[in-house]
Amino acid sequence: MDLLGHLRCFVAVAEESHFGRAAARLGMGQPPLSQRIQRLERELGIRLFERSSRHVTITHGGTLLLAEAREILTRSEALLATARRIRDGESGLLRAALPPDVSGETIAALLADFAERQAGTELELHELTTAQQLDRFGAGALDVGLVHHPCDVSGLEIGPLLRRELGVLLRHDHPAAQLTDVPLAALTGHDLVLFPRADAPALHDELLTTCARNGYTPTAVRHGQSPSFIRGLILSSQTVAFSPRDTQPAPPHPQIIWRHLAGTPLAWRHSVAWRQGHRDAAVDAFAEAVTQALWGTDTVSMDQPLPPLHLRPTAEYWL
Repeated sequence: MDLLGHLRCFVAVAEESHFGRAAARLGMGQPPLSQRIQRLERELGIRLFERSSRHVTITHGGTLLLAEAREILTRSEALLATARRIRDGESGLLRAALPPDVSGETIAALLADFAERQAGTELELHELTTAQQLDRFGAGALDVGLVHHPCDVSGLEIGPLLRRELGVLLRHDHPAAQLTDVPLAALTGHDLVLFPRADAPALHDELLTTCARNGYTPTAVRHGQSPSFIRGLILSSQTVAFSPRDTQPAPPHPQIIWRHLAGTPLAWRHSVAWRQGHRDAAVDAFAEAVTQALWGTDTVSMDQPLPPLHLRPTAEYWL
């Protein structure tokens, strides 16, 4: 018996609660699907589903086996992905990427964790924006990366969503620097320095839209990524920036203050992403190491499922 094929049928019927929909999902006819489920039930010695003319309901025994069936399928896919890497001459090498806003301490923690989890794999780590990562995924030149959402994840699989709260960076003599929690509207009249839109278009748009909805429309949007460049703009002009707390230098700059935003309206949302069908043990180890390293900063929480992706014209944001 093709156990993996039969387990795929079992999981599909359990998730669809309908033989017709499950058959369409699997690209097969309904009678062969029913026969496979019956054979699996005979092989296991238990009934997996209660059937009627209109409904299919998973049994208690089927429910107990479902999680294990999913795990077996996941591990089989990882084995096949590893085999492909060996066949393509890539065994022992994982090409990975992180966005520029991940702190040095977080990078050091994830490197140590990955080395412990996957001692036999060389990690080729790159600093790449989300747009650059998506380009490399499309070219087959990247195995796994940490991306900002929202972004186009077609052709990719993603791990759990992580949320990193953003605060605001201000000059120490800014009136809002005296507040514990700064409303976005209190930044009115100030420029905003933000990463270039090309690096993550949907995220760029989302941040500016959220600012506008909360009473802050920047007098101008300046673009920069280097921490020293951003600090220079904040120190020399009426400019503010958004940043997670865990990326702030220690000790902090004496003339720049980080403050919480009232209501925490802004956040980076991340997930680890990899090419569809190319998940293996090394990818899993990287995903776990990144999650643990970010979690260790105490600025990360689990996020809700992603909303639909919408891009807006760049011109709407040049003020």
